[in-house]
Formats: sequence, structure tokens, C-alpha cells
Amino acid sequence: MSNPTVMSRRAFLATAASSAALQAAQKPNILFILTDDQRQDTIAALGNPHIRTPNLDGLVKSGLVFRNAYCMGGFVGAVCLPSRMMIQRGRSWFNVRKQQPGYPNIARSMSEAGYVTFHLGKKGNEDQESHKSYDHNLYMEPTDVAERDAALPGKQLADRTIAFLDEWKKDPKHKPFFMYLAGPAPHDPRVAPPEYLAKYDPAKIPLPANYKPFHPFDNGELLIRDEQLAPWPRTEAEVRNQLRDYYAVITHMDEQIGRIFARLKALGEYENTLIVFTSDQGIAIGSHGLMGKQNLYEHSMRSGLIFAGPGVPRGKSVDAFAYLFDIYPTLCDVVGAPKPEPLEGKSLLPVIQGKSKAVRDTVMLGYRDVQRAVRLGRWKLIRYPQIDRTQLFDLQRDPNEIHDLAARPEQRGRIEQMMQLLRAQQKQFGDTLPLTVEHPRQGDITVEYFSKKKEG
Repeated sequence: MSNPTVMSRRAFLATAASSAALQAAQKPNILFILTDDQRQDTIAALGNPHIRTPNLDGLVKSGLVFRNAYCMGGFVGAVCLPSRMMIQRGRSWFNVRKQQPGYPNIARSMSEAGYVTFHLGKKGNEDQESHKSYDHNLYMEPTDVAERDAALPGKQLADRTIAFLDEWKKDPKHKPFFMYLAGPAPHDPRVAPPEYLAKYDPAKIPLPANYKPFHPFDNGELLIRDEQLAPWPRTEAEVRNQLRDYYAVITHMDEQIGRIFARLKALGEYENTLIVFTSDQGIAIGSHGLMGKQNLYEHSMRSGLIFAGPGVPRGKSVDAFAYLFDIYPTLCDVVGAPKPEPLEGKSLLPVIQGKSKAVRDTVMLGYRDVQRAVRLGRWKLIRYPQIDRTQLFDLQRDPNEIHDLAARPEQRGRIEQMMQLLRAQQKQFGDTLPLTVEHPRQGDITVEYFSKKKEG
């Protein structure tokens, strides 16, 4: 005769095992936060003691940081547009515009994997075609909120995200969510509440280590709109004032991100949410005598990329190269979704899991037809074909790209090696730009050059 006590224990263990298996099989929610024009060095936990970002600091400490993640570049001056297109479509900027209707995008892949998809962000300079694939596709408009909040995009982003989360939680049969939050902060015009501006004294904000009053030569885009946001020469006072506004907006934005995290915790969902944080690219604001992002220096093309949540190592950083368009295939691997065939991105999951140190040996960067760059280990080469100029930097010794080594005779072999690598990368991605031109133009600049004050 069966022992009822033993049978009930067996039943309990079977039920518990089934429940554990079910929990293990559950897919995490995914919260993807994309900021606009945020330099990697504007997160305190990544080495800037002069800015206040407690919530992003917490994310750094609880997750894994890719310190060498890059926006590949841009085919227009508004680099955020190609960057965001690449993120949504998982393709390089040389191929991202070649796709036909029905092309794969991250929202479609997450939907097919069983997620309810939600997008909220800015409307201009964005991949609006890909946004059509989201179940919930919302844009931030000043008319949607009270007038007093119209200039505070971070608050709009948090308010509307929290409202969606509350409604989502009420549905007893809700699917896991994939949220893509891509607001306009800290892009200019930079408007922060007075109390946030008061947190920063411009006189106490250090200038960038690579601050210059002028860029030393014509990089092909010195008169574009972004570069006219401050007069020439770039004075120390002007750069510090702009950094004060920039930092204040970032600190306000950080607080709004914290509100979203707090609501996830209150709803009991934070521990089951994979958080991805990055920016579409950085920006100069005084570095190298520049103000914008129409250049290939580290401050403009490198982004802070953070993964935090289930299965991610805590408090770790890696030097592995990554493109922002690698995020799409990475998330496909995380949720067990097939990666669509046209994707050029590579999954970073082996690096996150510690199974591989890198998935790329090099990265290539580009801006329109005036700049190309390539990185291999500690070395970085930037080529300006239209003026027949090359820069070479040792980023291990010179992370701020201050000392150009291209003119040194002992570097001739390295420059040729890097140029060959750049050509090979161009061929791989379908970039047909010649690295030399028959009649290069003059690259020297004068004060009179900047008096033209016209759009590039």
C-alpha cells in the first residue's frame, strides 16, 4: 500500500521541479535605454568624479561594461540618425539604407520571440520606418505634456514609461516586455531645471584633457551646424559653460532613469529585467577644438555600453571591441531568437558569458566621404582622403589622442599596415571611398576660414 506522506512529498518535489524549470525557461524583460550625444566619460563610475550619475553608477557596478563600443559612423551630419538605424537593423552604415520593405529589425525579432514591444523616443533623426514594427510606438511631443515639462525630455520619458509599465503589469497574461527608450537628452538645446544647473560651478569643471581653441586642420566638416554652437576660438569659459549645461542635463536624466528603475522594483520586475544602456555616439564639446560629433576621435564615436541583469557578471568591464549594431544579435541570442540572415552585427553574448575575450579583432569608423579610421589593439589610424592627411595614435599611452605619431619615421611601417587593414575593412563592409585623391585640397586653416559661418 502506498504511503500517502511519501506520495505527497514526491508530488511536491515534482511540482517544485516543474516550477523551477518554468522559471528558468522564462525570458527576461528587456529595457534598452539609448541616450543622445552622451560621451562615455560622462558617467561618474567610468572615471569622471566631476559629474553626478548615481543611477548609472549603480548600473555600472551591477553589470558589465564594454569600454570599446563604437558607433560606426555617419553618412550625414546628424550622426544620431545612421547610428539609430544601425541599432534597429543590425547593419553597418554602408548597407543599412539598402534594405527593402519587410527587412528584419530588432522589434520584429523580439515580437517573434514572444515579447510585447514598446518604443518611446524622439521623432527627428530617427529610424521611423523600423519603429512601425513596435506594438506600442510613441513619440515625445511637447503637446503631450504640461507646458512646464515640455523642455524636460527626461521627465517625459520616465512619466510615460512608468504609465506603460503600470498598465502592462495589470494584465494577468502579459508577455515579457522589450522596451526601447530613445529620448533626445543630453542633445542640445540643453535645458535642465535651475536646481540641477546649480549643482555645477563652471569654474570648477575641468576642461577636457584634449581641449584646444581650434582644430589644427580642416577635417572636412568644421563649418557644420554643430560646430557653430560656440564661437572660434573655443574659449575655456565657453567650453566650461557648455559642459555645465551638459552635465546638468545628464544628472537630471540620470534621476529620471532612476525613477524607471524604482518602478520596476516596486512592480517586482527589476530582478527579471535585462537592462542595456548606451548612447548613439558621443560629442566633442571642446575636445580637439570641436563641438560636435562629426569626427572620428574617441570622444565622439565611442559610447558607454552596459549590460546588467539576469546572467550578467556584476561590476566587470571588458576591452572587447563592439559596434552598437552588435546589440541586436546579442539580444537575439539572449532570448533564443533566430538571427535574421542580413545582420552584420555579431553577438556579444560569448564575451558577456566569459566564453570569449572578443568577437572582433578591429573596428572601422567613417564619416561621410571625408574621414575614415581603423583600430587594432592599442593603435588607431585616422585618414582624411580629401586633404591627404593621416593621424596615428597610441591609445594605450595616449587615450585622449593628443600626440599624433604619423610624422615619425619609425611609424611608417605601422601606418602602411594600418592602411592595408583599413582597405580590407572597407572591402568587407562595401565601402568604396578611395583613401587617396588625385588633387587633394589644402587642409590648413586660418581664423578667416571660420568667418565664413555657413553650413557644411
